[in-house]
Amino acid sequence: MTFIYILGIALVAIGAYVAGRQRGLTFAVAGGGAARMHSLPSYHGFYLAVAAIAPMLLWLFAWQAVAPKLVEAQAIAALPADLAPTDPLTYGARLREITTLAQGGQIPDAAPGVRAAGETLATWTMVADWTLLVGGFALALLGFFWAARQLSPAFRARNRVEKVVGVLLLACSAVAVLTTVGIVFSVLFETLRFFSKYPWYDFLFGLQWSPQTAIRADQVGASGTFGAVPLFAGTTLIMLIAMLVAGPIGLFSAIYMAEYASPRVRSIVKPVLEVLAGVPTVVFGFFAALTVAPFIRATGETLGLHVASESALAAGLVMGVMIIPFVSSLSDDVINAVPQSLRDGSYGMGATKSETIKKVILPAALPGIVSAFMLAISRAVGETMIVVMAAGLAGNLTFNPLEAVTTVTVQIKTLLVGDQEFDSPKTLSAFALGFVLFFFTLVLNFIALRIVQKYREQYD
Repeated sequence: MTFIYILGIALVAIGAYVAGRQRGLTFAVAGGGAARMHSLPSYHGFYLAVAAIAPMLLWLFAWQAVAPKLVEAQAIAALPADLAPTDPLTYGARLREITTLAQGGQIPDAAPGVRAAGETLATWTMVADWTLLVGGFALALLGFFWAARQLSPAFRARNRVEKVVGVLLLACSAVAVLTTVGIVFSVLFETLRFFSKYPWYDFLFGLQWSPQTAIRADQVGASGTFGAVPLFAGTTLIMLIAMLVAGPIGLFSAIYMAEYASPRVRSIVKPVLEVLAGVPTVVFGFFAALTVAPFIRATGETLGLHVASESALAAGLVMGVMIIPFVSSLSDDVINAVPQSLRDGSYGMGATKSETIKKVILPAALPGIVSAFMLAISRAVGETMIVVMAAGLAGNLTFNPLEAVTTVTVQIKTLLVGDQEFDSPKTLSAFALGFVLFFFTLVLNFIALRIVQKYREQYD
């Protein structure tokens, strides 16, 4: 029924717009042209459409908030006293039975009182649906006729519509901001719960990560050891390897495509590079686990080196290939945005092409290039699947790229998989890791913003 109601909103909006625009055209003909009107006929149509659908939307939100609870209450009230639920668990189970019967499902051993409650639920659901439809369309008619009485050649329909659009844009911005604030506080509260069970300094500076609960009390980490330094080290190591691959390749490819490549070559190379951004990360993970990691291990054994089956080097190399488009595409756009007058001035002073790129173009494009690198770093820090499949789950404190390591995001995924007890330090530690990761990316964004602000003034 909600779908039908939304479809009705769309039809009402179209009909009201057509009627309002036609009314505006009538004013224009009678007044000697649209130039004599304050607002164009289309604004009259938009005004009527807004006036008609706004009460329908408000009615829908109110109905969604109130009607389901009222209908459920009527169904539960129809149960006999001996079948009435006495606790939340029984209430949920009884309501599921009633809902199944109301939707036409079969429960062979259902009591007659439950079947009667199912019929009551079906009846009240139908009443609520018809109330939604009738009430919504009645409000739409009231809004339409109220707005239609205000229309005139001098009516400021454009101002009213633009005000509504401004409020809508403000609401969308508020939703985005409030969503971010809600995410931050939800993670922060769970992080504080974790720190109430485990010291924060041991978490941030501890050297052993063993979140599992041991079977015997004499085992290490019987109550969980949550020193996150190995995770920070693993994340940093893999991120550095990835940036050593993606940074030079991405930047040099951007310089080539922007300054050296012909239009034909650019039209081929740039889309091919950007295709990498559309490859699922699990595909890169398979490539790392089945091709790159065995190759690195075989090469290391040939050279007499001990290489783990899952290594930071394998994950970092493949991750670097994955994030090349983030550096190359954004850097290419930034370099192309450098004014041609700067190039012409450099050439006029006798500089060569390479000197112009090094001394003029790259410094001018530095803020955008830094932003591209920061975005790539954030992408590398947040990657999970490649690390899971190529670097392993071992929380080893090492900076040897040939050893198996793990990252913050991988441990978050591991801690929250399966049935979890959200009061245990093991589960709450995932929120603490998430908060640290959020703080790290926030610092990266702040650094990038400061660099952009510092150098942009120099070249504006």
